Amino acid sequence: MGEREHEHVRVAVVGSGFGGLGAAVRLRREGVTDFVVLERASSVGGTWRDNSYPGCRCDVPSHLYSFSFAPHPDWPRTFSGQEHIRDYLEHVTDVFRLRPHIRFDSEVKRMAWDGERLCWDIETSSGSLSADVVVSATGPLSDPKVPDIPGLESFPGQVFHSARWDHDYDLRGKRVAMVGTGASAAQIVPSIQPDVSRLTLFQRTAPWVMPRMDRAISDAERWMHRQLPFTSQIRRGLLWGIRELQVQAFTKHPGQLGLVEDLARRNMARSIKDPALRAKLTPDYRIGCKRILLSSDYYPALAQPNVDVVASGLAKVRGSTLVAADGSEAEVDAIVFGTGFHVTDMPIADRVVGADGRTLAEAWKGGMEALRGASAAGFPNWMTVIGPNTGLGNSSMILMIESQLNYLADYVRQLDVLGGRVALDARPDAVRAWNHRVQERMKRTVWNTGGCTSWYLDASGRNTTIWPGTTGEFRRATRRVDLAEYDVLRVPAAGKTEKNTAKKAEVDA
Repeated sequence: MGEREHEHVRVAVVGSGFGGLGAAVRLRREGVTDFVVLERASSVGGTWRDNSYPGCRCDVPSHLYSFSFAPHPDWPRTFSGQEHIRDYLEHVTDVFRLRPHIRFDSEVKRMAWDGERLCWDIETSSGSLSADVVVSATGPLSDPKVPDIPGLESFPGQVFHSARWDHDYDLRGKRVAMVGTGASAAQIVPSIQPDVSRLTLFQRTAPWVMPRMDRAISDAERWMHRQLPFTSQIRRGLLWGIRELQVQAFTKHPGQLGLVEDLARRNMARSIKDPALRAKLTPDYRIGCKRILLSSDYYPALAQPNVDVVASGLAKVRGSTLVAADGSEAEVDAIVFGTGFHVTDMPIADRVVGADGRTLAEAWKGGMEALRGASAAGFPNWMTVIGPNTGLGNSSMILMIESQLNYLADYVRQLDVLGGRVALDARPDAVRAWNHRVQERMKRTVWNTGGCTSWYLDASGRNTTIWPGTTGEFRRATRRVDLAEYDVLRVPAAGKTEKNTAKKAEVDA
């Protein structure tokens, strides 16, 4: 981009979900106030704003699914609904005075690294700006994925994805197809089943389902958490510790999960009495290989007389007739896709142009990888929150986000220590070494050995989404930035970018 008058900021954060708002709070706590948060929508909330389908709720306990620096004593239930989590994020935005920093209706169209000026030029739907550092917090569950179904464009009824729920369309009395059996479907099915005339569930793969141990949090408990904050911390600590102890079974000893499978089968047997239906709903892979669903009303809903379970994926659409891969047909008035998101092929990657002119999508063509889940080689001063191999299979993503915010804070400190116009670019050998260690650990995990195909895996079958360890391990790994893992870029007086190894830069500094 040529020289022109436009706004320049120290840091640009993309997205205002948990990751983006957390980054904004952490920047302010580090004394950085010259930053903006670019949000494509007109309000904060990220996935908890976009997913407003009937029954939407979290499968992580409320007191663990919140920031440690912003505890919330008034959660109404042990597992919170979408509206409560969105309210919490609005509360965080106001308490930490973030609104002046947020640019709503500002979708990032393109961001390109300027190697001469050592900054990012950013084009948004509301204008252009530049930034020394970019924090990409768009999240992996932000862009819905709808499969390419032959004939879908000719369907005469209503079609929408769970993350883009059409609240103006009344499902009451309609024949509805639910495509997919993931976490969203497990919540939508029991929520709409009593109101629709017929519900047809297209199931490619049966999920493992455990009961949701949900209950209202009493007034006495909430009073105690308000008056004695340490009790809320103890509750959070216990919830965290239990999940840390579970990690070994997922990452090192998947065979131990057989006992959990027995519990899941008993859970199914309590509601599903028909042997044929039970056979359809029984998974053929190790529990934990795909996301374990938590629901106490999913199986009871599937047992109702107005529900059909088609144990085959949707193959094609012929008018208002939906045809499954096994040839079975269903006449429907509406189709709801609960088919997940672009996780291993995030659309934002097509909009990020690095130092060598390649997009992030091109750099990640062989699979996503980033140093400590944050920095990609060839993309200086660009960090991602909830990046490659930072996902979890059994605990709260807020724990991982806060670890990455620690890394971000030290990253900014290191830039200050180095001084002047400076940028850090993750060394390719450091990225490869980190990714090699992660993938080696991944080999014996349930996600790789459990015998399923999941959204954790990319097109080549490599797990580029899940962290194969405890949240404590990840926190230790991201406590500080190791400058030896980065090249330091500077702009000398002549205007030509100098590239030094971190060790030399430390001596110079």
